[in-house]
Amino acid sequence: MGRLSGKVAVITGASAGIGRATAKLFAAEGAKVIVGARRQAELDSLVAEIESDGGKAVALAGDVRSEDYNKALVALAVERFGKLDVAFNNAGTLGEAGPSTGVSEDGWNEAISINLTASFLGAKHQIGEMIKHGGGSVIFTSTFVGYSFAFPGVAAYAASKSGLIGLTQALAAEFGSQNVRVNAILPGAVETSMYREMNDTADKQAFITNLHALKRVASPEEIARSVLYFASDDSSFVTGTASLVDGGASITRT
Repeated sequence: MGRLSGKVAVITGASAGIGRATAKLFAAEGAKVIVGARRQAELDSLVAEIESDGGKAVALAGDVRSEDYNKALVALAVERFGKLDVAFNNAGTLGEAGPSTGVSEDGWNEAISINLTASFLGAKHQIGEMIKHGGGSVIFTSTFVGYSFAFPGVAAYAASKSGLIGLTQALAAEFGSQNVRVNAILPGAVETSMYREMNDTADKQAFITNLHALKRVASPEEIARSVLYFASDDSSFVTGTASLVDGGASITRT
């Protein structure tokens, strides 16, 4: 019996990085997973990996900025597996970086729409379905940037991810009485394509590594284990939290 045995989970941003690692871990722990992202080929390969390990998964490609797509992910969970217990709203983007005085309105709006609005649209439809079956767990991917650590040149990213913390608390307060728990993880640096995009030289990577008390960055699998905690009954009395999973970056500046 896995920690998610009998549960059904939707995961966005599942084609790579934290989302992909989480989908594989959830499936290994007994969940039936619906995986979403823009890239169909990557989703298909993920489903194949999960099924080859004995798990159950279904993919649906689309744009998380679309309310219809978020509705379709929930509908697919119900159609294929009868319910929805867990939602990991993980899709995100760095957005337009650089001096804030030069960030375009389109660049700002893209970060807000993907990182914040899409997560709201997901939760809007996920929570209603969870309530029908006695509750569930919603998890957002925020970040330590803009919460416990400030970086110049990523204002849209920081603002959108910080907004997720407010959304987490508001939804937790609103739906706690209906047994829906809502929490956010706040990773530090994680070895993903976004990390490599932000830190494209050895000097940049060394700088970021040294920001962390553990003097390394996380693997996606390490972050997935924190998501598993919030998805499982191990966190049955935890809601409204913004949980730092940052390797100690919030306690050191050296």
